[in-house]
Amino acid sequence: MAGPSGVPGALSASAEWDAINWRHVERRVRRLQTRIAQAEKEGRTGKVKALQRLLAHSFSAKLWAVRRVVVNKGRRSPGVDGVLWKTPEERWLAARSLRARGYTPQPLRRIYIPKKNGKLRPLSIPTMTDRAMQALYLLALNPVAEVRADPNSYGFRPYRSTADALGQCFCIFAKKCSPRVVFDADIKSCFDRISHPWLVANVPMDKAILRKWLAAGYVEATVLYPTEEGTPQGGIISPVLANLTLDGLERVVHGAVPGRSLVNVVRYADDFLVTARTPELLNERVIPAVKTFLAERGLELSEEKSKVTDVETGFDFLGATIRKYDGKLLMSPSRASVKGFLGSIRGTIRAHAGGALRELIRLLNPRIRGWVNYFRHIVSSRVFTKVDNAIFDAMVRWMRRQHPRKGLSWLRARYFRSSGHRHWIITAATWKADGSVSYSDLFQASSVPIRRHIKVQQAATAFDPAFREYFQKLRKTRTQTKAAEHVGSFRASAAHRRSRQPRPGRVTAAP
Repeated sequence: MAGPSGVPGALSASAEWDAINWRHVERRVRRLQTRIAQAEKEGRTGKVKALQRLLAHSFSAKLWAVRRVVVNKGRRSPGVDGVLWKTPEERWLAARSLRARGYTPQPLRRIYIPKKNGKLRPLSIPTMTDRAMQALYLLALNPVAEVRADPNSYGFRPYRSTADALGQCFCIFAKKCSPRVVFDADIKSCFDRISHPWLVANVPMDKAILRKWLAAGYVEATVLYPTEEGTPQGGIISPVLANLTLDGLERVVHGAVPGRSLVNVVRYADDFLVTARTPELLNERVIPAVKTFLAERGLELSEEKSKVTDVETGFDFLGATIRKYDGKLLMSPSRASVKGFLGSIRGTIRAHAGGALRELIRLLNPRIRGWVNYFRHIVSSRVFTKVDNAIFDAMVRWMRRQHPRKGLSWLRARYFRSSGHRHWIITAATWKADGSVSYSDLFQASSVPIRRHIKVQQAATAFDPAFREYFQKLRKTRTQTKAAEHVGSFRASAAHRRSRQPRPGRVTAAP
């Protein structure tokens, strides 16, 4: 790729990286991805392979792959080689060095992160070079995966999210004639057990590169372990490999039940549910078909977590409880989600004993806002108010531990302020040199308005030119909705109803 002067190498590596026009790079990559998706849709396998090879050797794609690696959340987590790409020069040279010939991936660095049930989830971290190679080949694989994807698969796909999956659940269960019986399924260790031979035989990408990734192994406590099955959780390409493994499940389920009989499938990554008219249809037809489908891929259902239930009884899916009350569907944050969130918040508050309130608010606000934004599309108003009250009580206990000999008036003067109808805003005040004061307020969950999510169309795929205008409008609408919610949240927090605030009397309660 020529530099701004038109002569390759005319600028330093650092200047070359800084001079990249990322909009033009994305446009070149997108054009090839669109052609790949169109060829896959037409069933032209040879054309797909040729275009994928062209994209994988494109310098624009290599630049885009390196950019993805250095801007994502894991950019500060090195692999086994300890290398990070921090400077523009390192990133430019990395893009220039990406090539399939002679490429050998290094083993993954294995760490463990806690799960909600107290167990540990293995996380495998590739090196920066391996991450960039995965991102490069993912650019060529994604268009094919989108064309092959099930209509109601919402995990790790462009323009799709858990909110879309929950929106589809609402569409299924909200009607009077909706199905009542649900198979809430869970796959046992999905990422860790996918069959390597099945992946190599069925994933449409460079087989030699894929075999190398699957057989790279991982390092734990300086010991190298081989990998004989599964895709590593932590690899950039792993979610799409898992999606390709499970794509076709919806077709198998519909084929197992003639006439469909209110059969629906909703899947987010490896979490999915299947509906039917009666439990007999699920137990006799659907579940055996699902087990056969998974067995071909080296997977199996978790008997402990998979169950057939009734929507009148309710079930949890993607952190939400879905249940009908006297024929009316309500979707709200599950008790487990609320309990886990509040436990995490209380733990952070306890761990910050002796620290400054401003720093504590800085730690809490993004977590509260993120949790609230996840559930802002379902029936959550009462839950948000309860969460506010619980956090308020925890903060008061923190204040009393900080100042055990101080009374209510002193605590109120130091840690609270009033604004409009709100008189118990937890805040950290900073006085400036000119005599003005700035406040860092604790974010209120109940200040976020509840708005229905605009669900993506089932048939819409991100690389189909026919849906280009649709996705532009959808992106614009969602952006405007987020902006309106942000303004509404700010205004609501400035003039919130007194009845929805934590009761001031609770401040006098014992810790």
